[in-house]
Amino acid sequence: MDPALERLVLDVACRTKDGGIPNPLPSTYNACQPDNVAFKRLVNQYGFAFAPTAMHSARTTGFGGLHLSLEASYTSIDSGKDYWRNGTQGSSDSLAAQNTSPAGILQLYSMKLRKSFGFGLETTGSIGVMPLTSLWSYGADLRLSILEGFRSGIPGFIPDVAIGGGVRTISGTSQLQLTVSSLDVQISKPIPIASAVVVTPYVGYQMLWIFGDSNVIDFTPKTDPFVDCKYTGVNAPGQSAPNPIPTGGAEYTGQPQCSNGGQVTDFNNNRVFDSARLRRQRFIVGANVRYEVLMIGAQLISDLVPPPDAQSSVVSKQALSGEKRQYTGVFELGLIF
Repeated sequence: MDPALERLVLDVACRTKDGGIPNPLPSTYNACQPDNVAFKRLVNQYGFAFAPTAMHSARTTGFGGLHLSLEASYTSIDSGKDYWRNGTQGSSDSLAAQNTSPAGILQLYSMKLRKSFGFGLETTGSIGVMPLTSLWSYGADLRLSILEGFRSGIPGFIPDVAIGGGVRTISGTSQLQLTVSSLDVQISKPIPIASAVVVTPYVGYQMLWIFGDSNVIDFTPKTDPFVDCKYTGVNAPGQSAPNPIPTGGAEYTGQPQCSNGGQVTDFNNNRVFDSARLRRQRFIVGANVRYEVLMIGAQLISDLVPPPDAQSSVVSKQALSGEKRQYTGVFELGLIF
């Protein structure tokens, strides 16, 4: 499930199935052009899976409190769509024609450390790994519990309210840079049971901003443009060429020079996708159970509105037209002190 962005092209005739340049080269050959819509859709669903989960109630761990936990999240994707089949690696051979069986769920396993500093302020650090990929996730959260501390009297009936934000970014791929930032609001209320167990249900709203950028992608990675060209240098002063530029002739362009029937065409198959700047609005509902120092929790995250409706630009709305809501189930096991 690693990104394989070299397959996201508008015209598949620009490359062979195994990622080379056609041989012989058609007389009407056009260089590969990136499929920016497919790229945005792929980034959109990756971003949902890597986004901060806000897996906590509105109440912090208390002054000097510490919470160490393991978190597992499972995010649905539209694995039958072409952008998942073409845009992910599949077998270990990244030059394969297509991922014939993309996973239907993206898993992410993270280790998190929450630390409270009193006055309702808490920070979180997170590092995670996504199975079936080489991708790692890491980031941090910061939140403020506004009404924390009321325990008795009429204010004791008021639920806890917290506002916060987070950021996650990924590593492990040379093709894609992905960062997701979030802003969330949560409401919760702890319910003591038999003086030993505390159950805390909570609900929340979260806004995501997804930033996806590709590096330079070689759409024909099986073909080495220097070998295909029989490269002799660039069209610049001081470089020899099979057909030297005559005095007063064409200007120096700095373009590659080929010899012995070599083709310059494959140098034009390196491209960068348009940047993806996307938004998602999510609804969160969950609960955690604490017994002494042990805490377990479960949470469901879903789109509050369809992905196209969450976008601020017409271009992004059109790119995500028809995209379905995604869902994430999150489970947590940890120790709280």
